[in-house]
Amino acid sequence: MEILTPKATRRSTRIRVEIPVSVTSLDRTRPFAEKCTVLIVSAQGCGFRSSRALQMETPIMISDLPGGGSVTGRVANCLPLGNDGTYFLIGVALYTHGNVWGIADPPEDWNVSAQSAAASASGSVNSGAANAPTVTANKKVWPYNVFSEGAQSNIKRK
Repeated sequence: MEILTPKATRRSTRIRVEIPVSVTSLDRTRPFAEKCTVLIVSAQGCGFRSSRALQMETPIMISDLPGGGSVTGRVANCLPLGNDGTYFLIGVALYTHGNVWGIADPPEDWNVSAQSAAASASGSVNSGAANAPTVTANKKVWPYNVFSEGAQSNIKRK
């Protein structure tokens, strides 16, 4: 018997970016602190490139966001980029949702603003979105060019 399920839909649109950030583990048993580059963002999370793998469910803080803010979340997945083990794509689920990335004109499905998210989180986001610089994405360079326009793709090892 074949079971048909509806196509899974994302909670919010993903946007390809290059945002330099500082990432720090909030778990003393899993020390980690590194300057990383966020490659993809949504209202609920992000994916950043790291030189080290991180264990699932590790709580982290992402700081030095556009506008000077910071946000906390947990590691949702960790995928090696390539076969040499040099870089990893770390997926993060944010504890506070919204446009913490400083994206000018975010998609409509990002219906939570960074400022209202900061107010509801009682300080877990130090939002400077009003003063944040506009973040633009260069879609013709790696790793953005692995995604087709308007569609999402899983990065797989060869």
